[in-house]
Amino acid sequence: MLFFSYFKELVGREVTVELKNDLAIRGTLHSVDQYLNIKLENTRVVDQDKYPHMMSVRNCFIRGSVVRYVQLPPDGVDVELLHDATRREARGG
Repeated sequence: MLFFSYFKELVGREVTVELKNDLAIRGTLHSVDQYLNIKLENTRVVDQDKYPHMMSVRNCFIRGSVVRYVQLPPDGVDVELLHDATRREARGG
């Protein structure tokens, strides 16, 4: 639940989601659920030359099991908060 709680804080921010098939999509995080399924709005493909058929997609739902990485905005990362939450979860509470 650590990452779910963290991603909920990023709703409304721009993120880049890289999928396991090497497709990278940048967009505004609209919602995320406990399975880390992600809904993006105002999307655009990072490598438009490689995926021209994806240029018309503006909103998308991404199943959590196909996500390789989520790149966060640099100012959206509170390292101390993540460290504290990770320590709490490691202790079991």
